[in-house]
Amino acid sequence: MIEAHDFARRHPYHPHKLTLLFSAMRYFRDELREAGRTVDYYQVETFGEGLDTHLDAHPSDELVTMRPPTHGAGERLREIVTERGGSLRLVENDLFCCSVDRFDEWAAERELPYRQEQFYRMLRRETGYLMSDGEPVGGEWNYDSENRDFPGTEYDPPDPPQCEPDALTQETADWVASEFDGSYDSDPPGGAWAAPEPFRWPVNRADAISVLEEFCEHHLAAFGPYQDAMLADEWAMHHSLLSAALNLGLLHPREVLDRVIEAGQSDPDVPLHSLEGFVRQVLGWREFMRHVYRVTMPELATANQLTATEPLPDFYWTGETEMACMADVVDGVRRRGYSHHIERLMVLSNFALLYGVGPARLNEWFHAAYVDAYHWVTTPNVVEMGSFGAGVFATKPYAASANYVNRMSDHCSDCTYYHTKASGEGACPFNALYWEFLDRNEERLRDTGRMGLVYSHLDDKRGEELAAIRERANEVRERAKRMEL
Repeated sequence: MIEAHDFARRHPYHPHKLTLLFSAMRYFRDELREAGRTVDYYQVETFGEGLDTHLDAHPSDELVTMRPPTHGAGERLREIVTERGGSLRLVENDLFCCSVDRFDEWAAERELPYRQEQFYRMLRRETGYLMSDGEPVGGEWNYDSENRDFPGTEYDPPDPPQCEPDALTQETADWVASEFDGSYDSDPPGGAWAAPEPFRWPVNRADAISVLEEFCEHHLAAFGPYQDAMLADEWAMHHSLLSAALNLGLLHPREVLDRVIEAGQSDPDVPLHSLEGFVRQVLGWREFMRHVYRVTMPELATANQLTATEPLPDFYWTGETEMACMADVVDGVRRRGYSHHIERLMVLSNFALLYGVGPARLNEWFHAAYVDAYHWVTTPNVVEMGSFGAGVFATKPYAASANYVNRMSDHCSDCTYYHTKASGEGACPFNALYWEFLDRNEERLRDTGRMGLVYSHLDDKRGEELAAIRERANEVRERAKRMEL
């Protein structure tokens, strides 16, 4: 095993992400040794240094590894191994449910843009998850329309799981804080991730299983109806917090799906739309993202069909903004390296989309900021889904005004800005930027399949009203650049 520190210096990664990665590696090393295996563990700056040391001791060794999901990583590993006289064999990555061959067979019968719903139904049929006699349990494939309830501002969900760091994890966290603070190439605004909360994430299999069990017992029933809801004082709501463990391989998606379905079907309080919503995220969406990334790289990483060029506003790093939703979500990322999927899509990505941030710039921030972020998962989610960058599966931009944030959160009630205003003093930046985004991209978007109704509303704003919206949008950008938004 090679613990390459140079990788951790390539971006200003959140300290919890680095603690998670390095601690999980060290735990796995120790567990293998306790099981009687010989583990050569190299703590070095680069993979090359680790391979030099290993191949000096084991000349001409053949190494075998699962093919990394990140584009080009396997080929680069093979290159640096063969340069040193060894050989590398890449085998199928078995940490997913859908194989490369199966997706390619499915995709060969289709043209871009791919439809996630079609892929999801195919996997449901082939795995048998939530199926009965060849038909979906309950008679419907997708209960997304029942996953959009708002619980009210006084809602009090159970506490999210927290894995207490033991000596190894605490030692790793302390080392990360001293080793990587300020060691990245460019210093982000505000010192990046100042004063995070204590580390909370599972770094070994036992802890990951305990988080899975806690989700099944305390959160699964309410996961479905409230999975899109945002409350300022409830950062986790009923989300499973298993994505980091899944992406590290501490849990396999099949065992997670098996356990969640078993728990849901044995508990009459768990509604079907909670079960289906969870299955759709893990079996449908996560698997789809992995393969869309694989078959559309490297072009996807630089895709920018809306030609967005604005830099990322500094408040993505500092959280210093009067927009209550943005300030709360960024604060949560700074503290924990996490926010749930609607906060990622409909607050962080939505604002960047409307503002005109270059998709690659936003993707780089997500990659550095989140404990569960890797290039294979952020790129399709951020560049395509969040930024409408390529048109490989998104059928429309996920652009929304403050109406959405107000409907699905409690942020607007305590915000400096008025969620009902699109222009003039105090108008919510989301509103002005939303209408200006539609206006600015009209030639590209008006005839996009699902945008006709939206543009009919824009047509009603022509003249003085639209001129005032444009003025407000320009003011928002200037204020953002001066850190006064």
